[in-house]
Amino acid sequence: MAVAAIFEAKGRPRFNPLIAHVADLAGAEAIALLDDRARALAAAFWPGPLTLVLPLREGQKVCDLARAGLDSVAIRVPGHPLALALLQRFGGPVVAPSANRSGRPSPTTYADAVAETGAATAAGLDGGPCRVGLESTVVALLDGPPRLLRPGAVTRDEIEALIGPLAEAQADARRSPGRMALHYAPDAPVRINASEPLAGEAYLAFGPAPAGAAIFNLSPTGDLAEAAANLFSMLRAADRSSPLAIAVAPIPQAGLGEAINDRLKRAAGFVG
Repeated sequence: MAVAAIFEAKGRPRFNPLIAHVADLAGAEAIALLDDRARALAAAFWPGPLTLVLPLREGQKVCDLARAGLDSVAIRVPGHPLALALLQRFGGPVVAPSANRSGRPSPTTYADAVAETGAATAAGLDGGPCRVGLESTVVALLDGPPRLLRPGAVTRDEIEALIGPLAEAQADARRSPGRMALHYAPDAPVRINASEPLAGEAYLAFGPAPAGAAIFNLSPTGDLAEAAANLFSMLRAADRSSPLAIAVAPIPQAGLGEAINDRLKRAAGFVG
């Protein structure tokens, strides 16, 4: 019933699986089958923003609804000390999506989380603003080569340095959240790769910015980590200015740029 309430609060389609958060590697081993690749990635990036989609262990404790009926489970050990303390106190996996309404920009502050889904919650924990700003990277380690299901804060290069080349998501894309064609979208339409705003548009700049009343700079110095941390909060701030649209400057594709561009393309409805 508690898991069903998450889907209801978010307006989330039930084919979209949730991520099971655990306190440590032992918690992951209890519900999934980890191979050498999974253990290498866990050692390097847990606790942290990496989700592994793994074969379900027989007798596991993650319910069918949370897994969207799949024979795999998405697992992460979060890096925030408050989240880890909660998981250690609970003693088992906790499914915990972003606190946004489905399809909306992810909240990166407690206030935005309350504004999105606070009416459906019984209690809240305020751990301060998100330090990374983007959702976790999702890698599937099932049959065949490892696949990148969702780019995120742990970059493709960092992962490939440990386990070799990542194939692209195919039919297994459904095993990951954050894959809908229109996702992370504000109310205003989003126009990407825009060198400057048009009349009536708010503008998310990257690096030097044109003058204007509705300019929100993701990173004045062109730093991708800063841009990632600011992305969703500035999308929300731009949306609150009631623009005709939100134009976004070109973002380099390298490193964290892959994840930033993935979110922007989905916000604009350009990715399947």
